[in-house]
Amino acid sequence: MKIVIAPDSFKESLSALEVARAIEKGFKREFPDADYQIVPMADGGEGTVDALVDATGGKLVHLDVTGPLGNRVQARYGILGDNGASSADKINAATAIIEMASASGLHLVPQNLRDPLLTSSFGTGELIRDALDKGVRHLILGLGGSATNDGGAGMLQALGAELLNAQGQSLPAGGEALLELAAIDLSELHPALKQTRIDVACDVDNPLCGIRGASHIFGPQKGATQEMVHLLDKALGQFAHVVCHQWPDKAPMALLPGTGAAGGMGYAMVALLDASLTPGVELVITALDLDAAITGANLVITGEGRIDGQTVYGKTPMGVLNTAKRHNVPCIALAGCLGQEADAIKAHGMKAIFPIVPASVTLEQALATGAANLERTAANVAGMMRLAQS
Repeated sequence: MKIVIAPDSFKESLSALEVARAIEKGFKREFPDADYQIVPMADGGEGTVDALVDATGGKLVHLDVTGPLGNRVQARYGILGDNGASSADKINAATAIIEMASASGLHLVPQNLRDPLLTSSFGTGELIRDALDKGVRHLILGLGGSATNDGGAGMLQALGAELLNAQGQSLPAGGEALLELAAIDLSELHPALKQTRIDVACDVDNPLCGIRGASHIFGPQKGATQEMVHLLDKALGQFAHVVCHQWPDKAPMALLPGTGAAGGMGYAMVALLDASLTPGVELVITALDLDAAITGANLVITGEGRIDGQTVYGKTPMGVLNTAKRHNVPCIALAGCLGQEADAIKAHGMKAIFPIVPASVTLEQALATGAANLERTAANVAGMMRLAQS
């Protein structure tokens, strides 16, 4: 029997690899001789670096970079190894996985200092630059959790671009500065970018500007008042105006779904760095070649910390389920808890979902006992399978 275990992390409790190992341990109580394929998963958000590094035998790179407010912060990214890499998708140079939040995340800015007029994505650009300097020629960038609304301007500046005002002076950091943008000079952009493929994990469909744009939808959670939201939206509009003036063929891009992700970072990546925007879980599935792992399997087990009605909209269990369905392999899920409309995923073909918390406990207790709860639940599921076989 071949069993593929492909869960996401249980946030604040266990990494995706730790979740998979606990499930494997529980199943081995009933099926010790099964062929277990462990594929730690993620959906492009927090935990994606760890999942891909763990699954491919890669390594973490730690770097001192510029934080959202200009202070120095410790960030990291991953360089993937060869284990589990798709032979069809591999390129000659290394692949790096970068989470924007590591260098430019909201968690790096104290609540009382959050101001998207000033915060910059420069640190994310420094991570990209370091990866390029190390020979990476395939970048996977996870958007989400950012503190910025600068349209990726800081990131571009870190990579060598010049953003200039009408007097030819370089713009300072922050989203508000884009109001003064008059020209963009890409002549000193990192030369390796021309040979680099960039895939951006993006799970929102917001355009750059307007009432559904980056500033209106995501600005308030980053500290923007309504007055600031309007300023920031106008600033991103100026950014798009300059881009369209210099490169007329880029004109439609500001309206593309996802260009408003991460304070407009999606727009900079697509319009100026020729990146592709893709749902995060699809990028991870491709990078880890989950299809190959599932081929010939008898069962797929996935899961995440919480399954609810939102899970069907691009979360890890849904991506794994869709992959399993392509191979006509049954899929079940284990979750830390089940929220409202959790059964929605069953309507899409998930055979069963199992919450793992055994009793009414505090959140702290649930997080602390995640591994034991997963192992016990997995063993009980395996026991039911054994009974069905008999």
